[in-house]
Amino acid sequence: MQEAFCGLYRRWAALSDPANALSYVRSSVMNGCRSLLRRRTRHPTGAIGNPAGDSAETAALIGEEHRQVLLAIRGLPDRQRQALVLRYYLDLDEEEIAQVMRISRGTVKSTTSRALAALGRTLGEQP
Repeated sequence: MQEAFCGLYRRWAALSDPANALSYVRSSVMNGCRSLLRRRTRHPTGAIGNPAGDSAETAALIGEEHRQVLLAIRGLPDRQRQALVLRYYLDLDEEEIAQVMRISRGTVKSTTSRALAALGRTLGEQP
């Protein structure tokens, strides 16, 4: 987040419409997260996609149900995972998600729907 705000500050004079500042910051954060995840998949030690990399304290605090949900979310394709995080963690609406992900609003709807269906199938299979 700090990097995104610093980038906005450095580019403030070049920003054509200050009302777009929030979209700029959100896009910057998403791009930074994508870059970090790409680096972690190349060097998997402690990577987000590696459940064994979680500390014992974290695993104990999260609880079994939350752990199952997180594992299911980690198993989603990148675009579906990003859409769910933007929608349900950052509480963005479809238009804001479309701007951040640079996709159409209809694609946001279908991607989110497919992600929720996949989660339902994955979590429904567990005892």
